[in-house]
Amino acid sequence: MPPRTPTMTRTLTLTEPGPAPAGRGGVATRGRLFDAKLLIGILVVAALLVASLFTGVYDIAGAADGAEMFQITRIPRTIALVLAGASMAMAGLVMQLLTQNRFVEPTTTGTTEWAGLGLLAVMVLVPHPSLPLRMAGAVVAAFIGTMIFFLFLKRVSLRSSLIVPIVGIMLGAVVGAVSTYLALATNTLQSLGVWFAGSFTSVLRGQYEMLWIVAAVGVIVFIVADRLTVAGLGEEIATNVGLDYDRIMLLGTALIAVATGVVTVVVGNLPFLGLIVPNIVSMLRGDDLRSNLPWVCLLGVGIVTLCDLIGRIVVMPFEVPVSLILGIVGAVVFVLLLLRQRRRA
Repeated sequence: MPPRTPTMTRTLTLTEPGPAPAGRGGVATRGRLFDAKLLIGILVVAALLVASLFTGVYDIAGAADGAEMFQITRIPRTIALVLAGASMAMAGLVMQLLTQNRFVEPTTTGTTEWAGLGLLAVMVLVPHPSLPLRMAGAVVAAFIGTMIFFLFLKRVSLRSSLIVPIVGIMLGAVVGAVSTYLALATNTLQSLGVWFAGSFTSVLRGQYEMLWIVAAVGVIVFIVADRLTVAGLGEEIATNVGLDYDRIMLLGTALIAVATGVVTVVVGNLPFLGLIVPNIVSMLRGDDLRSNLPWVCLLGVGIVTLCDLIGRIVVMPFEVPVSLILGIVGAVVFVLLLLRQRRRA
């Protein structure tokens, strides 16, 4: 077995095929990390975030306590949009690499349902649990659920690009049914519905700060990007170049679980975000994880902010949950990806 060297790992990411057949010809390319296009994208997303700060029913400029309300509601909500959008998009990208499948992400593999089950279990077992305790329950359950999904995949011989997400959706449906039964038995069904609504309405100062944990997840993903890319080439190739495949799989699963668990507790379900963002970026730029990460973060923030703005405007003075808008957009993109996959087959 050749010795493990960073040079070998970097060379492999430049020349080996991409992790999934639905990509841009499956060819990995390494683009520049920062360029003029990325700067333009940052300016566009920054404009959306500024619009988010000044969009809402409450008159921030005219009311006597407008400045205070701006700090209590608008700034925390906008920061939450950034952190949740970027982290869930990255979680989807990491999961697609580890499973070598373009159609998986936390909401199509049951990870979100497992996080909800863990959150519900903490609420039932511990009277008046603190926010960190609820997050811990959601993260642990999401980690266990993701590991069960990966272990199940290792024992399934038929692993076509469509079978894998179908298996994940079925597992998620079973876990969701268990959560619903538990919620009915403990009279917490309304709370379960609120958690999975996926809305930034309740994000206020003093309730969103734990979301900064997912920023650490983004930093770690960026540090181990090359190793995750090699792991996405498959266990045999990764092991041959000296990569500890099992350790990287465990680390990737933990990062996915932390991002999904924390976002589920604070914001709720953000369906298809981790599916559509990595696919759009991959189609435009190729499959190199490290150079794609800024684009994945940026597009994730942009899409979730735009969907949140639409939800706040379309039925003003009321709001539509962002999960509803994301679900419509994600379903359309998902069908287009399936049709594109069929044409390539």
